[in-house]
Amino acid sequence: MNIEENEELYPIAVLKDELKHKEVSLRLNAIKNISSIAIALGPERTRDELIPFLNESLYDKDEILLILAEQLGDFVEYVGGPAYVHIVLSSLERLAAVEEASVRNKAVESLSTICESLEEKQLDMYYFPLLRKLSTENRFTSRTSAAGLCASAYSLATPTVQDELRTLFAQLCHDDTPMVRRAAASNLTKLTKKLQKYHVTSEIIPLFNALAQDKQDSVRVLTVESLVAIAEILTEEEIKEKLLESIRSLGSDISWRVRYTVAENFILLSKAVGEHIVNQELIGFYISLLQYYEEEVRSTAASQISDFGEIIGKDVLEHLLPHLKELVSDQSQQVRASVASHISGLAPILSKEEIIEELFPLILVLLRDEFPDVRLNVISKLEQVNKIIGIELVSQSLLPAIIN
Repeated sequence: MNIEENEELYPIAVLKDELKHKEVSLRLNAIKNISSIAIALGPERTRDELIPFLNESLYDKDEILLILAEQLGDFVEYVGGPAYVHIVLSSLERLAAVEEASVRNKAVESLSTICESLEEKQLDMYYFPLLRKLSTENRFTSRTSAAGLCASAYSLATPTVQDELRTLFAQLCHDDTPMVRRAAASNLTKLTKKLQKYHVTSEIIPLFNALAQDKQDSVRVLTVESLVAIAEILTEEEIKEKLLESIRSLGSDISWRVRYTVAENFILLSKAVGEHIVNQELIGFYISLLQYYEEEVRSTAASQISDFGEIIGKDVLEHLLPHLKELVSDQSQQVRASVASHISGLAPILSKEEIIEELFPLILVLLRDEFPDVRLNVISKLEQVNKIIGIELVSQSLLPAIIN
């Protein structure tokens, strides 16, 4: 063997040695450098030697597979372009079926990246068949990955294939395995944003309603984001007709995790559903979140107080301030700290007299709190009150409490 042949074989030989090394750090370093090795080898040898060897490494530790799944997202050019994309897709298909969720998610991300670079011919020959296969595999891990690929491929598909993709996604939403339904629920928003309103109202809303009533709270919790996305598309009357029952159900869910997620997304939901539904339904839901037994829910709801106050305006005096009087003395330090960070944000909504009569007494309670974080949180936001009534009045009313 001459020197030139030795130089050609050297990169793949080194990679093989390092990927078989017992030290994980060396294997990780090797897998991070496969793009450089692919460039050195050229497209043909990358297809014939590097990819097959990498496929033999698909049983390594999860941290190595994660890096490999990420690297393969940029590998189409290294194998010779879209005409050879099936070689890369084959490797990613196997990674999309592994047990470790982080690896599957990265494989789905890489597959979605590759999808965007393909022309109709490659999509029809390679990508859509892969998606169909994943969605019907016996292994639930493959089906979870399929749920993450429908949205990325949708806009690039022909109308006939789009119909098929919606059907496949619907099947995944009704899958017997909770993990697959979770994957479908987590990707429902992405697909919703790709569809025409007709398909949202006729197909997506029934799927959403089914997932929002799923027996697994881990599925229901993932529908809150899609609720907002769907509501943004509909008119207020359509929301009342098609979504209101699910809004009520999620807002009063028996799972604290679901209510926590509702609290996190409460402002987005309020803006999406419109003024009448806010007044008729969401004010009551918001109060129930402020009163909920789980402190994480009360704390998260309290963090929305100024933004929700801005939405309902002067109604904050009647509906929210009475409950804030309870929260400033809440048994949970976390809740009080959250209130302290956001209560001053109500000042722009109120008149000077209302600030002095209604807001100041609550701020004073927080300024006297035994925990420093609560006091610091309220002090750091007093500038919002200063802008409305002036520093002198704030100093006269609150400075003694700050000093003491």
